[in-house]
Amino acid sequence: MATPLDGLMTVLLLALLGWVATTTLHWLFVDADWQVVSQNLPLYAFGSYPPHQRWRPFLWIALLIGLTFLTLLGPRRGWIRKALPLVWIAMVPCGVVLLAGGLGLLPIPSHAWGGLTLTLLLTACSGALALPLGILLALGRQTRLAVIQRSCSVYIDVMRAVPLIAVLFFGQLLIPLFLPMHLEVNRVLRAVLAFALFAAAYIAEDVRGGLQAIPRTQREAAAVLGLSPKQIIQLVVLPQALRTALPALTNQAVGLLQNTSLMAILGLVELLGISRSLLANPDFIGRYLEVYVWLAGVYWLVCTAMALLARHLEHQLSPTRSATSKQ
Repeated sequence: MATPLDGLMTVLLLALLGWVATTTLHWLFVDADWQVVSQNLPLYAFGSYPPHQRWRPFLWIALLIGLTFLTLLGPRRGWIRKALPLVWIAMVPCGVVLLAGGLGLLPIPSHAWGGLTLTLLLTACSGALALPLGILLALGRQTRLAVIQRSCSVYIDVMRAVPLIAVLFFGQLLIPLFLPMHLEVNRVLRAVLAFALFAAAYIAEDVRGGLQAIPRTQREAAAVLGLSPKQIIQLVVLPQALRTALPALTNQAVGLLQNTSLMAILGLVELLGISRSLLANPDFIGRYLEVYVWLAGVYWLVCTAMALLARHLEHQLSPTRSATSKQ
């Protein structure tokens, strides 16, 4: 039964929330000076990409946005739904070709890439490399071959014990020292490799948790049906393990997107790098709050889209839904 003290606490809490909401809205729409954002939207989106070629990153971002809406709101059956996984996979090489050039497009050096485009590209390419590598590491950690099992365990344990900034520092600054003088790997590729190698260790543990959740009886039943060990892993165990690990893998993807902001420390001008460069401009000195609120909003929007896509995928892969659709 509610007491007068409970009512008083409720009123005070509502008053506090109302004051916070009113103050925040007043600052957002009255006090804040958003010129630092509005005047630099192309810089936030494309970095220092040549203005006459900005249609290429714009096209790639537009394709990603359109594909996101098609996945979430499009038809639930038919050839379009079946083709969506392949289209999503094709977005990674499509983004690389559009940004870097080739196939008749003017080559653009990687130091001109930046902003939201570079953030999305780093996340997509790193995730595309880290996921299969993580699956192989998880399978290797559970194999009966001692050499492979021990090697995968050592790699995973070492990577999980090292801070990400140390891995990025090694990839950006130390790897070129060990390469021949005539061989040069651009900074974006080095960042992608560093992110992928680091994230693969965490993905391996998530997938290993999914593998351990599969009852041994399913393996035994598949073996009785005459499936080979490779077929058991490929057709029975791995699909269920990935479905079980999907929420954890989503967290890894969101974390990977957010961790790309560390590249600002090492010279790549992704979203945070753009913000730091703008705040160094005398015209925008003191606009820290506007810049970082805007930056938080962009990250929130992209991370929310990723979470919605993962939730949609989880629903599509649900055993209950699959059984219902077959009926």
